Amino acid sequence: MTESDKQTQPLRIALLGCGVVGSAVARLLTGHAGDLAARVGRPLEIVGVAVRRPEKSRSATGVDVSLFTTDAEELVTRADIVIEVIGGIEPARSLILRAMKYGASVVTANKALLAEDGPRLYRSAQESDVDLYYEASVAGAIPLLRPLRESLAGDDVRRILGIVNGTTNYVLDKMDTTGAGFGDAVEQAQALGYAEADPTADVEGFDAAAKAAILASLAFHTRVSAKDVHREGITDVSAADIRAAREMDCVVKLLAICERIKGDGDGGQGGISVRVHPAMIPRTHPLAGVREAFNAVFVEAESAGQLMFYGRGAGGDPTASAVLGDVVAVARHKVVGGRGPGESTYADLPILSMGQAQTRYHISLDVADRPGVLAQVALAFAEHEVSIETVRQQLLEPDPQSPDEGRASLVVVTHTASDAALSATVDALAHLSTVRRVTSVMRVEGE
Repeated sequence: MTESDKQTQPLRIALLGCGVVGSAVARLLTGHAGDLAARVGRPLEIVGVAVRRPEKSRSATGVDVSLFTTDAEELVTRADIVIEVIGGIEPARSLILRAMKYGASVVTANKALLAEDGPRLYRSAQESDVDLYYEASVAGAIPLLRPLRESLAGDDVRRILGIVNGTTNYVLDKMDTTGAGFGDAVEQAQALGYAEADPTADVEGFDAAAKAAILASLAFHTRVSAKDVHREGITDVSAADIRAAREMDCVVKLLAICERIKGDGDGGQGGISVRVHPAMIPRTHPLAGVREAFNAVFVEAESAGQLMFYGRGAGGDPTASAVLGDVVAVARHKVVGGRGPGESTYADLPILSMGQAQTRYHISLDVADRPGVLAQVALAFAEHEVSIETVRQQLLEPDPQSPDEGRASLVVVTHTASDAALSATVDALAHLSTVRRVTSVMRVEGE
């Protein structure tokens, strides 16, 4: 084959999975074939689509029915580029490794696999001299990973604060704007297709934690897996928490937070903190206005300053857009030679425990209304070296079971301290005789 023939020879595309995202990818590949060929320099040809049920009608994809197959292992051996949108760990991992072994570059949207076994995939790509791209694994259509991996490669990222799960953002948004309870808001999300029948991965923070691991790995040039991420979901967020946030002119969001924490200069070791949990953020913060099922990520870098990435974080077409962007990038490498950036782990920073994270707390207490209560509460904070920023007290109706004892609500907002110190303070408050109940505890971020 002459060099001229090679330049007109189609690049062979194997698609693993044809669900919501896979169908959209197939439709865009066939419907935009001419434009894609012009952008790449060679045509892109789907040589097979691996599915579990080939007999199912998929006419909307525009793919010839003869290309559907159940033999994914054979399919990946005859492709130049493999697109994996199956999800999960297996068989996705085995198929990706097999594809690389046979010389195919891989584009994947599989956040769970990348967060669990990314280093192995990177190593295989390096050994096989192929690309591994995964823009669609975090925040759908939002161009985020490539800016972190390439555009900010010469900068130092200090902090990432992100809403990276559309389901939980929709739920919390409805609780804030309509007064809906958690259960009702989840049902609304399910009815609209934003949440699965089993929403556990979303509402318990597993999805966001996998994405946080990927973001932190790229931003801080350090291997971070899902198990390194402190994770809390939104199932315990109550209407009282939402009201408390509103009283502070804040909203509650499930945040993925990745930050570099410097050492204290006295031999204290710095590192990176990676966590997912609900938190109050001021309504003046750019993330506070992210509504419905949208995603947004706020990046703070030393030289670039503050950057905001916003858009649709899920759905067939938005995710397919990110997939096709990666396909064009790796296809160009196939045409002109070379590879994209691989894994960068040179920094190898320690991953800090949640107790070492620096944060602020909003604490609501139900206390006895009598002299000395505030002094006892303040002493508990002082003993754990946590500074109080504001205190607000409001009288409450007497408890019917103790009508002669006055009650008050005490709301304390702290300055920044270690999460361990703040947690110990809350435990101490719960054991004070004057504190009837710790009614709400939530972190405060974004200031």
